[in-house]
Amino acid sequence: MNGNVVRPSIRDNLLKSAVMLFAQNGYNAVSLRDIAKGAAANVGSITYHFGSKAGLLREIYARHTEPMNARRRELLGEARRISDLDERLMAILRAYVVPAFISSSESDGGGAEFTRLRAIMSAEGNPDARAIIADAFDETSRAFIDAVAECLPGALRESLVWRSQFLLGGLYYALINPERVTRLSDGKADGDNREEAIRELVAATFASFRSLSEADAEPAAVVTKQRKRA
Repeated sequence: MNGNVVRPSIRDNLLKSAVMLFAQNGYNAVSLRDIAKGAAANVGSITYHFGSKAGLLREIYARHTEPMNARRRELLGEARRISDLDERLMAILRAYVVPAFISSSESDGGGAEFTRLRAIMSAEGNPDARAIIADAFDETSRAFIDAVAECLPGALRESLVWRSQFLLGGLYYALINPERVTRLSDGKADGDNREEAIRELVAATFASFRSLSEADAEPAAVVTKQRKRA
């Protein structure tokens, strides 16, 4: 019976060690030797399997983000078929948020540890990490912003980008530190309740995006009035 047990490969152990160390210490502070030690492997095994530390990070992102991005694209396609613009916007936001919460294991795109790693990578600004993040997310992010723009024809593109960043920040924090919600609400809200977190984050972001059509229209209206007076 023991012969049927599938043991993790050296490659898998290296990936697991790297995710844990990067999430705890950042990319810059972790050496290949640290990763190899955590995986009970030698440094040469990293270069053999991944080529470099950047190659290892790229593999981590591919393994975690490709399933999540695939689900986001699927849900986004469904959302864009909704005719009512408010209902469509709500569905688009859920298409972005839900996969990040539902995907919670090491290999299907989510989990607090990988989300923490993503937040640290973004903050460090390492050139390797920045390029890997762009490759992993820019295409899906642009599709998301384009879909939101279709719901808000009066909104400025730069405003949509800013508020999509605010959504990403809220998503990071809700996944990484849910206990803070529970503590600050004196237990009235459960930060670990995924459905509640999704509902609140989507509602807040909907209000943020929905206000853009009026807010961005105001400067144009002011310019029109000034021209008439002139």
